[in-house]
Amino acid sequence: MKTSDIAALLLLGALWGASFLFMRMGADEFGGMALAGMRAIGAALCSAPLLLSRQRRIEMRTHWRPIAIVGLANSALPFILFSYAARSLPAGVSAISDAIAPLLVAMSGWMFLGEKLDATRASGLVIGLTGVVWLVAGTVGFSHDGGSLGWAMAACVGANVCYTFGAHFSQRMLRDLTPLSVATGSQLAAAIVLLPLTVWMWPATTPGAASWLAALGLAALCTSLAYVLFYGLMARVGASRSMAVMYMIPVFGVLWGLLFLHEPVTVAMAGGCVVILFGVALTTGMLRFRAAPTLNEAAAEQG
Repeated sequence: MKTSDIAALLLLGALWGASFLFMRMGADEFGGMALAGMRAIGAALCSAPLLLSRQRRIEMRTHWRPIAIVGLANSALPFILFSYAARSLPAGVSAISDAIAPLLVAMSGWMFLGEKLDATRASGLVIGLTGVVWLVAGTVGFSHDGGSLGWAMAACVGANVCYTFGAHFSQRMLRDLTPLSVATGSQLAAAIVLLPLTVWMWPATTPGAASWLAALGLAALCTSLAYVLFYGLMARVGASRSMAVMYMIPVFGVLWGLLFLHEPVTVAMAGGCVVILFGVALTTGMLRFRAAPTLNEAAAEQG
C-alpha cells in the first residue's frame, strides 16, 4: 500500500471510531431516532453532488429496489440501533462491538451460504465470539444498571447483524454497480425512510450547540466523507486490505471516548477488544499460522 493509502486508512478508522463519540454526545438531547434521521438526511445532502454523474443516476434508477434494501440494512437500521445504544453505553464499548461484523459475516456465510471455513478461520470465529461474551459480561454483569445496558448491547449486536445481511446482499445483488452509486443511493434511501420518523420523534426541547455539532460530524464526516474514502480505498487496494479498518475502529473509538468524554478503559473493554480483534484477524485471513512441515518436507529441506 502507498503512503497515501495508509493515511486514508488511518483517517477512515479515526472517522468511524469518532462516530461513536458523536452519537454519545448527541443521543441524549436528540434521542436515538431523531439523531439517526439527522445522520442519514445530512449524509444524503452532503452526497448530493455525486448525483451529477449520469452513470450513477442511471444505475440508481435501474437498481433502486436492491439499493433501497442496502440503505435499510447498512444505514437506516444500524443508525437507529447504535444511536439507541449510545444513550447507555460508553463510546468505547460500542466501538469495540462494531468489530464483530466480520465474525458474523464469516459465520453466516458458513451456516447459510455454504462457504467453507478452514481450521484457522473456524478457530478465529470461536475466539472472536468468546471475546464478545467477555465484553458483554464485563459491561453488563458488573453494573447496577445491567438491564438497560443489556438492551444497549443487544442493539449493537443487532446493528452488526444488519451489516452482515447488507454485506451478503450487496455482494450478490449489486456487485456490478459502481461503489459510489451504491453508497449515494443507499444514503438517499435511508434518508427518505427516516425523514417521517425523525419529524415524528423530534425532541420537544431544541438540542444544544454541542449536540448539533455532533450530528453534523456524524453526517458530514463519519458517513458522507467516510464512505467516499472507503470506496476509494476499495478501488485502489481491494476489499480485503480495506477491511483492515475494522481493526482500527475499536482503537480509535476507545481513544476518543477516553480523550473527550473521560471514559475509563476497563479490564473488560481491553480484554474483550484484544480477544475480538485476534479472532477477527484469524477469521478474515489477516493473520495465518504456518502449518508444521511433514516428515518428507523436513527431509527435503535438510537435503
